[in-house]
Amino acid sequence: MTNDRDVLITEVALRDGSHAIRHQFTVEQVTNITKALDEANVPYIEVSHGDGLGGSSLQYGLSLTNELELIEAAASVVNNAKIAVLLLPGIGTMPELKQAAQLGAKMARIATHVTEADVSPQHIATAKDLGLETVGFLMMSHMAPTAKLVEQAKLMESYGADTVYVVDSAGALLPHQVSERIRALKDTLTVNVGFHAHNNLSLAMANTLAAIQEGATRIDGSIRCLGAGAGNTQTEVLVSVLDKMGIKTGVDLFKMMDIAEELVAPILEKPQEITRDSLVLGYAGVYSSFLLFAQRAAKKFNIDSREILIELGRRQVVGGQEDMIMDVAAELAARKHAVV
Repeated sequence: MTNDRDVLITEVALRDGSHAIRHQFTVEQVTNITKALDEANVPYIEVSHGDGLGGSSLQYGLSLTNELELIEAAASVVNNAKIAVLLLPGIGTMPELKQAAQLGAKMARIATHVTEADVSPQHIATAKDLGLETVGFLMMSHMAPTAKLVEQAKLMESYGADTVYVVDSAGALLPHQVSERIRALKDTLTVNVGFHAHNNLSLAMANTLAAIQEGATRIDGSIRCLGAGAGNTQTEVLVSVLDKMGIKTGVDLFKMMDIAEELVAPILEKPQEITRDSLVLGYAGVYSSFLLFAQRAAKKFNIDSREILIELGRRQVVGGQEDMIMDVAAELAARKHAVV
């Protein structure tokens, strides 16, 4: 892996993109895409269920293929890239993290709600003990004021995280809000600062550039925009934009374009775009992976999925509360029928 990079990109399509295809990745798909990304000189490739290790369940969505098989397959074909995994304490377990490391994972991204970093010290410590590069991943970062975000980031740094991320899980942040948060972390932390965007308000690229301009050096992207909701910052586009700005990623742009067109596009059940529902995710500040759940609930109860998403945003529902979506839909439907 070349060290001549100003920004280190983590490709998240094989994890965040799992949401968009209902966690139906096959070993062949993951192997082919990972091998091609490695050849394109992508430094980090994240592979796991959309909700991380242990995410395959009735609550979060059952995977077609066991994530550990996908991780092992991905690790077997990389020569330079490092395979990353996501773990949400309370969903993934430390034994699963140890298995992932044994199968070839080199980075662990420990994800918590933005105000709940204190549930992560054991998982971060275990990742460090396993010799993994360790990232603290503060999800739904729009839901906390900057001072609170800094406090939580400092906790993750104190637990041993090598990098701390501002994660815009809902795609709800505006560029000036990203700038403020990244600047605050850069002024406070001694570790690397990263940023993960979603495109629900069509601001993933703008927000990512704002983060980089404030000093974030660890950036997430999803090839062909394959991710939850309207997807993430589109990796091949990001590489081209940064190249025009003179910011080095070390990633081969033409190869990324080819992977997007030839390997990833055929997997998509429909084009990754900003639909009315994904737009509402960003507008209401709702976790991007709730999209398909809300659509299923809307169909079951014959109501508008946007009403469900707006109500979830009003209640400030966060990741891990997927079971509430059906309850909210049922309440809205009952209220609607009562009025009629």
